[in-house]
Amino acid sequence: MLVDVIATGNVLVLSGAGLSTESGIPDYRGPTGLARRATPMTYQTFTASADARRRYWARSHLGWRHIGQAVPNRGHHAVAELGRRGLLAGIITQNVDGLHQAAGASEVTELHGSLHQVVCLSCGQRTARTDLHRRLAAANPGWDAGSTALINPDGDAVLADDATDSFRVVDCASCHGALKPDVVFFGENVPRPRVEACYAMVEQASSMVVLGSSLTVMSGFRYVRHAAKVPVPVVIVNQGPTRGDAYAAATLDAPLGQILTDLVAALA
Repeated sequence: MLVDVIATGNVLVLSGAGLSTESGIPDYRGPTGLARRATPMTYQTFTASADARRRYWARSHLGWRHIGQAVPNRGHHAVAELGRRGLLAGIITQNVDGLHQAAGASEVTELHGSLHQVVCLSCGQRTARTDLHRRLAAANPGWDAGSTALINPDGDAVLADDATDSFRVVDCASCHGALKPDVVFFGENVPRPRVEACYAMVEQASSMVVLGSSLTVMSGFRYVRHAAKVPVPVVIVNQGPTRGDAYAAATLDAPLGQILTDLVAALA
């Protein structure tokens, strides 16, 4: 059924962390979900506490070495190829790793933002994460708080709080305000214009294909629910059950890299 759905064209892709696991980035709930954080950083905690920001940036600084080196896998390249063939209406990704774009995909909406940018909470200026990484490295020469074996999908290393005590945070180079990754934190809302644009994409699509998402978080799940209401048929490809299975016309439990590579070959 997946081949038939894609072949029809005008397909809206909704992707999640499961698509990036073959690039070495773990997910929270799938088979590689080893790095589950019991108390995730919230927007409220981050903005209210300098200590919380120090802990976050220390972990994120180490994690960026891992995220920044990640490269697109077969699944990302397959999705990009489907786009080049004119079969996609667009891509909504819940991922913040930028790997769709790195694979050459266009028309990508980053629902939860991107780790590749940081934003000043005071002046709103956006700058490249690579620039911040250089500034943090200069402010913390030789800093090594321990193992980076566990990396969360949102790009931070798993470290004990006391391991971050010596880390020095840098502020906005323009106004000295606090910097935040340009991603949507827990407790923070996806910007309303982005939400509405994604609803419109669902309504204009001929079908929706979910790739690598358990749909546990409402920000992504609502689009599957909306597709079923329109109705736009939904196909879900994921390792393990998802919150959206009851709304799907078909589900496929399989590794994404191989399935998507085979799909592109079948459509050749």
